[in-house]
Amino acid sequence: MTADVLLATFQLLPDGEPGGALLVEALAARGVAARWAVWDDPAVDWAAAGLVAVRATWDYHRRCEEFLAWSRRVAATTTLLNGPDVFAWNADKAYLVGLGELVATLPTALLEDAALVPGLGAAIERWGTVVVKPRTGAGGVGVVVADRTDDQRLEGLTPGPWVVQPLVESVRTTGESSLHVLDGGAVSQVDKVAVGEEVRVHGSYGGRSRLVPLDAERAALAEQAVRAAADLLGADLAYARVDMMRHDGGWRVSELELIEPGLYLDVDPANAERFADLVTGRLR
Repeated sequence: MTADVLLATFQLLPDGEPGGALLVEALAARGVAARWAVWDDPAVDWAAAGLVAVRATWDYHRRCEEFLAWSRRVAATTTLLNGPDVFAWNADKAYLVGLGELVATLPTALLEDAALVPGLGAAIERWGTVVVKPRTGAGGVGVVVADRTDDQRLEGLTPGPWVVQPLVESVRTTGESSLHVLDGGAVSQVDKVAVGEEVRVHGSYGGRSRLVPLDAERAALAEQAVRAAADLLGADLAYARVDMMRHDGGWRVSELELIEPGLYLDVDPANAERFADLVTGRLR
């Protein structure tokens, strides 16, 4: 074995994301020793690794400042893919406002507690039914749909601030596409669809996912979004997942995941090989 790679995960998934063993095996086949490590485990010597890849730190949104501080410490001692400045920018969904000036994104407005009612009212007047999300959040937690400022569903709001977007009805028909972009190129596409009245496509809410061939239009948008973010940040973006929906006659970026996007290894096992190639290249 010629190098050591640590794949950062969190306490509830000590063995990494679903299918995570495939990634360790793919790296081993390339002569790279890799293992999963819990990001807040004080026994882990991150500095001893030749490279650290954040993969399944799916509690970061609950402990964001602590997680960002950890990422800064790691980046000071070894190579951390994407890195702490990228993580800090991407952890706040307000990035969608600036990104929307450069690429096609879902319309997005910012909401604060102090101006919740007028801000929400303006969004509802503009878009009709809206989706409210925590500005720092993951996994669909805290997502609320509303069509009035006195909508009872707003009782489910988690602590602000939030972003608000129009409800995209196509999420229940066409669904949402997630494209992985590695080293700037789109490599795979998973299409997801919500069920019933749900707008969240995550499996924990009944959503269904399937591997599909890369669509050229969506691949071009995904790559454009990653280039735009890289230019905005002056950063080298090793990996990304770009989520998009069909809205207002075209595909629009709904989220750009640069911290810990799952590779959907249980849906697309080949992503283990692709990510292993990326990591191996960064170790040279």
